[in-house]
Amino acid sequence: MTIGIIGGGQLGMMIAESAKKKGYKTIALDPNPKCSASYVCDEIITGDFNNLDNLKKLGDKSDVLTYEFENIDALGLDFIVKNYNLPEGIKPLYISQNRLREKENAINCGLKPVPFKKVMNKNDLELAIKELGLPLVYKTTTLGYDGHGQYLIKSLKDLANIKYASEGIAEKYLDFDYECSIIMIRDKENIVHLPIGINKHKNGILDLTIVDKELPIFQKIIDSSYNFMIQADFYGILTIEYFVKGNEFYFNEMAPRPHNSGHYSIEGASSSQYDLLVDYLTNKPLVKPSLKYPTIMKNILSEDYDKLSLFKDKENIYIHDYHKLELKPRRKMAHITFTHMTYNTYLEKYNRIFEEK
Repeated sequence: MTIGIIGGGQLGMMIAESAKKKGYKTIALDPNPKCSASYVCDEIITGDFNNLDNLKKLGDKSDVLTYEFENIDALGLDFIVKNYNLPEGIKPLYISQNRLREKENAINCGLKPVPFKKVMNKNDLELAIKELGLPLVYKTTTLGYDGHGQYLIKSLKDLANIKYASEGIAEKYLDFDYECSIIMIRDKENIVHLPIGINKHKNGILDLTIVDKELPIFQKIIDSSYNFMIQADFYGILTIEYFVKGNEFYFNEMAPRPHNSGHYSIEGASSSQYDLLVDYLTNKPLVKPSLKYPTIMKNILSEDYDKLSLFKDKENIYIHDYHKLELKPRRKMAHITFTHMTYNTYLEKYNRIFEEK
């Protein structure tokens, strides 16, 4: 069996690694012939994701298809859904591509986002400030990730810094206790989820995912997330990020693909998010994964890429290099997984390495 992957970034690479381990072939479509997935896949089709001819080439060579990132023309994939085997469909992709659609869908399916208002221009934002108060966050509804397209507004003076998109949202600023994410996989019979991790960000980009304990609120998050997936009629893999404040949790955003916060599962869980996605794509039964030991995942951006050598050949430390050829500011270049590791121990032993400049 051959699995076709739309996108050849690091997520596509790790899907291919899992597929290869399970005995399947993989082929990816990506504009870059030296993309991360090219180091693992059996074949790379070089070309634009949104070119129908390229998608046809991928579909003709694949038994089943998946996508590894959101910024694909979901409506353009309608042809693929009708003519090839894309079991996840395009509904979750289409909804996740727009923050307004995403939040409205969350409400309709039983989840609670932070209070927000639709914003089309400066006047709408000023009205939202009157209703929601300050501080608040202005976000573009499309193409926002890793902190892009987001503006924290603490005072009216900050309005001068905003570059308005054709559509945006104003979201009440929540001084939350922590962010967590749940990664679920659903087939026709079952839903399973990875152990929930707590996420810590730096400059708007995920820095650490900590999976070392279960908190009482997690079961409520699991129950609500399962209900959401059923109500939304989503299948395949889905990540939901939540803000947690006290005993309340708020929907932040979703991603219908493997997620950065789930990288820890390759070494830290009995099955990784990639293993479970491959099992779903190949119609294998889904088995609930469990945490093998306390685990920390650390993102490595361009600024810290030269520090990878400090962690080679160390016990319970695993380096995942994405083989990207160009160092760009704040670009995700690799990640390191620390197993048998609590957050406090990580702070004591390794945090200073990444704070040093």
